[in-house]
Amino acid sequence: MNHLATAVLSVSLLLGGHSFAQGAPQLDLPRVKLTAGMYLVDTQVAATPEQRATGLMFRRQMPQAEGMLFVFEQAGEQCFWMKNTLLPLTAAFVADDGTIVNLVDMKPQTDDSHCSEKPVRFVLEMNQGWFAQKGIKAGFKLSGPPFKPKAPNGTTSP
Repeated sequence: MNHLATAVLSVSLLLGGHSFAQGAPQLDLPRVKLTAGMYLVDTQVAATPEQRATGLMFRRQMPQAEGMLFVFEQAGEQCFWMKNTLLPLTAAFVADDGTIVNLVDMKPQTDDSHCSEKPVRFVLEMNQGWFAQKGIKAGFKLSGPPFKPKAPNGTTSP
């Protein structure tokens, strides 16, 4: 096989694999530990536009003590929908200091828009009912590395 044919075959395989991956859950995201009072939450972090767009789509299950933390570059009204998401979820819209602004239950496989009541940079998605079972409501403060205050030079303070 000549070099041109090899290159065309390689590109075709890559593109074919890419379209297949769009229907599969993303499982290899970085993780961060958060605390909600006495509860530890192991979260996958969706920080790029592509990671945020896919989110928890196509997942058939998620352990009870796990979630996904969506991180945005700047605070704004964040809105979520559940297209291609198979799990019932609750979204916690979270301020920079870790305070939950509002919580919204979301039904699987719907196009309904669920938005933050105030500008936020963080959204934590958990299995539906997790926050309610723990007595966690708007105004509750989460802790963890993403919510540490920034020093004047832009670094995270201890």
